[in-house]
Amino acid sequence: MAKNAIAIWLKDRHNVYKQFPVNPEVVSRESPFDFTTVKIASLGDIIVPGERGLKKYSFSSFFPRDYNPTYCEYDGFMDPWKWVEQIEKWRDTRLNLRLIITGTPISVPVFVESFDLEPEKAGAPGDVYYSITLVEHRPFTAKQLITDSKGKTTTTPAKQTQTADKKPTTYVVVKGDSLWKIAKAKYGDGAKWNKIYEANKKTIGKNPDKIYPGQKLVIPV
Repeated sequence: MAKNAIAIWLKDRHNVYKQFPVNPEVVSRESPFDFTTVKIASLGDIIVPGERGLKKYSFSSFFPRDYNPTYCEYDGFMDPWKWVEQIEKWRDTRLNLRLIITGTPISVPVFVESFDLEPEKAGAPGDVYYSITLVEHRPFTAKQLITDSKGKTTTTPAKQTQTADKKPTTYVVVKGDSLWKIAKAKYGDGAKWNKIYEANKKTIGKNPDKIYPGQKLVIPV
């Protein structure tokens, strides 16, 4: 049970929530904005505003080995290296997350941009110290420009590739396979492993990291 009104969470697309066990002293937020300086005759330099850049959230803390009520937000947290494994998995699979800081309006989609570790400090055996930077994910939709006979241009969502006539295929797992490896072979992008997992939950079970030779998987289009 969290004891502080401020709690820092990461949530993934599977609705897995993870609360950081020790709050950082400071969470910094960068919110850059682009400006261009233009030189105008008889006026000199003027500033032309551009577009807002991606926000970044950075903080440093540690994953404790043991519970200590003076600084831990809750008991029963993961082992420090399990935390490291989880965050690196999110980063390496390019998984879009949501950063939630309770007690604030912050609830934003993000990616893990950097995750740096200091495995142990003197006097704190087993604790893992870290610094993490999360960069805002700004979804976008491709647009098509259409110009009519009068020269008027409008935008519409880009047409999606037709896949209605395509059917799912199957794949039999062999030794050494992982969903990432299969997705890389089938889609050219290992980050799409979740697409295969969602189509085969009954076969695979709750843990997508555990697949076995001989399992027959559906590969969706």
